Amino acid sequence: MRKPWLPFLWLILFAATTFAQEVDVREETLPNGMRLLMVERHESPSIASGWVARVGSVNERPGITGISHLFEHLMFKGTKTIGTRDYEADKRIREQQDAIYEQIEQEYRKLRKMRRQGQITGSILDPANQTPRLKELRAQLEQLFEKERELIVKDELDQIYTREGASGLNAGTGEDHTLYFVTIPANKLELWFWLESDRLVNPVFREFYAERNVVREERRLRVESTPTGRLDEIFDTMFWQSSPYSWPVIGWASDVEAITRQHAEEYFSIYYAPNNITAVLVGDFDSDQALELAHKYFGRIPRGEKEPPEVITEEIVQDGEKRFHASADTNPQVGIRYHAVPFNHMDEFPLRVAAAILNGRTGRLYKSLVEEKEVAIGQPSATVRTLMYEGYFELGAQVKEGVDPAQVEAALLAEIERLRQEPVGERELQKIKNQEMADSFRRLQSNFGLLLQLLIYDSLGDWRYLNESSARIQGVTVGDIQDVANRYFADNQRNVFVYVRREGSTPEDALFVALPEQLKPMVKSQLAQINQISDVEQLKQILAQSEQALEQAPPEARPAVEYLVRKIGERIDQLSEGGQTESQQPGSGNSEQEGN
Repeated sequence: MRKPWLPFLWLILFAATTFAQEVDVREETLPNGMRLLMVERHESPSIASGWVARVGSVNERPGITGISHLFEHLMFKGTKTIGTRDYEADKRIREQQDAIYEQIEQEYRKLRKMRRQGQITGSILDPANQTPRLKELRAQLEQLFEKERELIVKDELDQIYTREGASGLNAGTGEDHTLYFVTIPANKLELWFWLESDRLVNPVFREFYAERNVVREERRLRVESTPTGRLDEIFDTMFWQSSPYSWPVIGWASDVEAITRQHAEEYFSIYYAPNNITAVLVGDFDSDQALELAHKYFGRIPRGEKEPPEVITEEIVQDGEKRFHASADTNPQVGIRYHAVPFNHMDEFPLRVAAAILNGRTGRLYKSLVEEKEVAIGQPSATVRTLMYEGYFELGAQVKEGVDPAQVEAALLAEIERLRQEPVGERELQKIKNQEMADSFRRLQSNFGLLLQLLIYDSLGDWRYLNESSARIQGVTVGDIQDVANRYFADNQRNVFVYVRREGSTPEDALFVALPEQLKPMVKSQLAQINQISDVEQLKQILAQSEQALEQAPPEARPAVEYLVRKIGERIDQLSEGGQTESQQPGSGNSEQEGN
């Protein structure tokens, strides 16, 4: 059973730190093109296991945005043998659903035309715009949903894993990848190979149309119902002009509604072929035995007939400042973003060091904006985001009550200008390098943490980043930092957002304000999902695992995890006092919980 908060939790744990250390990784490639990365660690009898499909929102196109994230849900729906009581009857119902949806799509075509001609206003998804025929077809589809549910063995994949002692079955979708992972007992390795290969050989996209509705509800909770969710989307689309990173991972609502099962099957055949997948094992196992099992189970998956197409469209050169001003139910805040570099670019490492110099309570932003100029509150931040094809560098800060946001913007720009004009002190630089070395060692102590790093780095282009990035950070010079600051932080490359508090709204609580800016969007999404859960026992499980995660969190991430722990506890107290116990969990890789 998917846990909606987990993908965000591991993003929080990894968001603030660059980590790398020499790790002995065995790499093998099967005849069908699937790769296997293995790290043996025999300290405890368990294995962190997972695989990554090198596909995310960047691989989509207008009309099917959100399909990568939808797959994160669909891959938990079972196979020909898992998740159903009667496969043939199940298949007939799916065919009937597809036939009805084709008629629904014909009605949508009419509505799109009516909208273009001004006969209706607003989205074609608006209930007020639904035609009588569309309502009738939707009712028929709902009846088939009920029949399908009678045949489904709900969460059977999770039930099998749990019964055999596994834990943490989950997934996550990003711009460049989709991850699937679980921690298994050491003696259940063959079970993992069989179950995961079956998901790839014989997937069945059950509850397809119902799951699209779940994703739309997820979008409502994560984006439309959060104070700045829609504003952040607008800023992203303003920032990215030509790159396919301009649309959100969760997709546009109109596109998600238009994705068909045929779209999904075509997408799967290209991007979920073994030649586009890497499996990773970290823990207590024998590599030779694991390789034999990989040949036996993953080796039976045929190579894709079509190679995944290359992403060709490059981001155009920005030649002028862009600004976005909006009001929301949030504390005033300012953000400044510059176009930077993709993953593993030679300039990534001096940019990361520059961000580290600005970050933290001993960093330049806090000292300048909070302590000296007293124009900001909380912890201002600098973030480097290196995606597979593009990247950016962003600064952000919360505006102190009564202060003009323009003062915060000026203070942020002053620190950028300082990086451009003044060489960083050698002692200041060495402090950052020492901190990075300590962080890199600590973050490799967890098998699950190492698994995620290998999955993500491999999907971005090279898992060896794990072993090489630390040395490259250590090699950054004072001149390198000043050079990248002058090349990337140009005035005509600047993108600025200013959010002011909407009239009548109240300030957010002080603990949230104090969180690092780069973690706030993830924390907000987590809170939105937590507040939708009214099953006290499930919340207690989430609380226990969050407290466990807190023990492993790096210093930069601890405030965010601590805040979530406190909020989960408050939610439990609230429900306990009100006597509510019924589960209510919109969205997930199954029809009741959210995915990433």
